[in-house]
Amino acid sequence: MQIEKVFENNEQWIAKKLSVDPHYFENLSKGQSPEILYIGCSDSRVTAEDLMGLQPGEAFVHRNIANMVISIDLNMMSVLNYAVRHLKVNHVVVCGHYFCGGVKAAMQAQDLGILNPWLRNIRDVYRLHKTELNTITDENQRYNRLVELNVQEQCINLIKTAAVQNAYKERGLKVHGWVFDIQTGKLIDLKIDLEKELKGIREIYDLG
Repeated sequence: MQIEKVFENNEQWIAKKLSVDPHYFENLSKGQSPEILYIGCSDSRVTAEDLMGLQPGEAFVHRNIANMVISIDLNMMSVLNYAVRHLKVNHVVVCGHYFCGGVKAAMQAQDLGILNPWLRNIRDVYRLHKTELNTITDENQRYNRLVELNVQEQCINLIKTAAVQNAYKERGLKVHGWVFDIQTGKLIDLKIDLEKELKGIREIYDLG
């Protein structure tokens, strides 16, 4: 694709939006009040708004390699705090996807340079669940199960934070763990029992 095509696409997109609503961009510029904070993977095949069928203004989006929620990642924590404490989102979603290159790369026995410390967090997820994962003989199935478990652990990382704990108490904020099946286009709710998870870690991670 030639980069010039992007600007042609933009002009067509503008015309399409204005044909439906002449005040579309005027209204869009007035501010945002999204219901959802979406934390997804940077993979170019997994676009947040498209897979959820949402329009601009309906989701606040953060994407990184393998949809990680790492407490010392200032970018991630800034997005989380802004979305939860200032935009007052009512739902936080961690969405992984099957056949995730980041998850697969994390389990390769090779030096990936600057990626090593980032991907080590996924190795930690494997370590926590290695008994289950090591029973799966099919490599793709094992990686895809690790994708699911990684989403679960990142949801747990979310509920360790003060922003999420306070919003949960104040307005019933909900945390969701999803996986996008890249082969079918379907979104899958992992139905993680986060109330149970919160109870299990509250003694250690309660921040008031």
